[in-house]
Amino acid sequence: MATTRTANAHWEGSLMEGAGRVSLDSSGIGTYDVTWASRAENAASGRTSPEELIAAAHSTCYSMALSHGLAQAGTPPEKVDTKADVTFQPGEGITGIHLTVRASVPGLDADGFATAAETAKENCPVSKALAGTKITLDAALV
Repeated sequence: MATTRTANAHWEGSLMEGAGRVSLDSSGIGTYDVTWASRAENAASGRTSPEELIAAAHSTCYSMALSHGLAQAGTPPEKVDTKADVTFQPGEGITGIHLTVRASVPGLDADGFATAAETAKENCPVSKALAGTKITLDAALV
């Protein structure tokens, strides 16, 4: 069964001087401020950016895809921690995404984990949606 998730953005003013808010409507968990500065200059401003939201989606989706693949192969993970770094270059756009994953998977060696991690990167629905962007991976067992 297909699902649809919804977010809304409201923006006022020009790109450089304006400001906006994005609301996560499907979950209702919050509304967050956005500005050009929070996107391109000061990440610690207490505001979010499209790239941070993409990083949240990608790290979550990747963790789920990897966990599923490992379980399907008979080696369910104890834990999977994924960080996604989405790089934005003004004037160019999103120039890359780097995934860092650390996992505890009893009964799986490093080579088997590397294969599972790469497969998850290729098959994660968010990775597929972002296929036009270079996605790199650093995967290791802990």
